[in-house]
Amino acid sequence: MDQLESLKKELSTLRVVQKKPDGKNARVARIGVLRKDIARVLTVMNQDTKSKLRSHYQSQGGALPLDLREKKTRAIRRRLTTAQAASKTTKQVKKDQNFPARSYAVKP
Repeated sequence: MDQLESLKKELSTLRVVQKKPDGKNARVARIGVLRKDIARVLTVMNQDTKSKLRSHYQSQGGALPLDLREKKTRAIRRRLTTAQAASKTTKQVKKDQNFPARSYAVKP
């Protein structure tokens, strides 16, 4: 948190100094670096809060909030689970039991 505040303060001072004509190019480059640093710090903070929330909801049990669930793609989210795809109807189970696959002595 304190690192973020110090980066923001430094950025604001550079923006104030930028208005003056002397040494402009070096300051402009430094502003870009500071903005990237701030983005990195915020990214890490957001990842930490999301991971803490995930562990909190996981320990509670039940459904996760939508923004904490895995995103993947829409098609993957709607796809059948492996258990659902592998399940057979009662008719198919009876067919498999009554008519097992034939085994031949001669190989093709």
